[in-house]
Amino acid sequence: MHFDYIIIGSGSGNSFPTPEFDDASIAIIEEAPRFGGTCLNSGCIPTKMYVVAADTAHSAATSERLGIHTTFEGADWPAIVDRVFGHRVDIISRGGEEYRRGDECPNITLFRGHAQFTGPKTLSTTLDGEDVEITGDTIIIAAGSRPFIPPVIAESGVPYLTNEDVMRLPEQPESITILGGGFIAMEFAHVFQSLGTHVRIVNRSPLMRHLDADIHDRFNALVAPRYETHIGRMVSSASHDDNSVTLTLDDGTSLTSSALLVATGRVPNGDRMNLAAAGVDMHDNGRIVVDDYGRTTADGIWALGDVSSPYMLKHVANAELRAVRHNVLQAAGARDASGAPGATSTSDMVPMPHDHVPSAVFTYPQLATVGLTEEQAREAGYDVTTKIQNYGDVAYGWALEDQGSVVKLIADKKTARLLGAHYMGPQASTLIQQMVTVLAFNLDLRDVARRQYWTHPALAEVTENAILGLDLDFPDY
Repeated sequence: MHFDYIIIGSGSGNSFPTPEFDDASIAIIEEAPRFGGTCLNSGCIPTKMYVVAADTAHSAATSERLGIHTTFEGADWPAIVDRVFGHRVDIISRGGEEYRRGDECPNITLFRGHAQFTGPKTLSTTLDGEDVEITGDTIIIAAGSRPFIPPVIAESGVPYLTNEDVMRLPEQPESITILGGGFIAMEFAHVFQSLGTHVRIVNRSPLMRHLDADIHDRFNALVAPRYETHIGRMVSSASHDDNSVTLTLDDGTSLTSSALLVATGRVPNGDRMNLAAAGVDMHDNGRIVVDDYGRTTADGIWALGDVSSPYMLKHVANAELRAVRHNVLQAAGARDASGAPGATSTSDMVPMPHDHVPSAVFTYPQLATVGLTEEQAREAGYDVTTKIQNYGDVAYGWALEDQGSVVKLIADKKTARLLGAHYMGPQASTLIQQMVTVLAFNLDLRDVARRQYWTHPALAEVTENAILGLDLDFPDY
């Protein structure tokens, strides 16, 4: 079977077909049990729905600082699971697959199976339970990533959970050991602890180690009392019985919990696709090699998202998808004009959008960051000025009775340009957006502070005060 376009992955890749491709034959290949990719089924979207429940529980349990006497009485775990998946996520997933199979997409064929290259622009996969081989003029690899499982766990035979199945547990565990200290680990630590599960965290380095040092130190100090933490430790061995999993650490400590969640990072899926047969190269870390425009080392094969990107973030995958789609159309136009199947032009292509990428972690306290850390800014040779502003020093911070949340801004004294912004506290994922705009449009921070209103007494005033605290030459009006 031959197609004009083959798309591997139904996450961001599923958005590739737009009206410009209505006259083209398109294959979409998805091997996961649920259609729609990681973000929809086991990542960004369902986790945030759990986080909202956790935030509500945490607020109820900690309201005394506001003079309010509420308590957290427990979670109806099956009801939460049903709200997230039964009433939202699974409906969207099924609907997406039905749409691609239906009359609305007559030019699209959906293959439900693993995709593996057998030669240049040639793949083996599955259609209606039968093994088939397909070819395509243009192939988009958007195959995503998977959880990394350390060998000490993978080879032990113990049952473990990842983000792919932990949210679908039939019952809430009484206790859980989380192996890892990054984005995924800290979001689930917040969810389970807030909903009443005893959380143990094992990590070989401090939590969220990639953060700016000032934010990193404050975060670790704030979360240490919430969890049973074993920092600087590694797992020596693992065992289990019918009801629990036991980890033995390198200091001899033994931890037994009802469940084990492995959240030690993710790895790109390119290594499972026999890319060499297609002439597609990979980096040493497993990412597919792409140029500035999303092209792999094989003519006519492109890649985007977790499988190739330095940023494993959904908003980056979506932005890369838009860039690749544009560039594929430009390349197709160049070939049509020249008549040579390999002809391409970059004059009208757009580079992969990797400037000023923000990220947010929906843990407690919430985290958000964009741009450089202070250390990175100094290493890059900038004349650095910084300001750490406490939420508790502005009016809305008083309303929150906030005692630990901060924003840190990093700027260049010579140009008054922002270099980095780092938030830790309520609404961090929303507050960061204004700083993304400042970076994206290269705004002068003196203008940002004084040429707009800052709604009083909204929490955005913490950003205003942080800007004014930088060592810059502000106007006196």
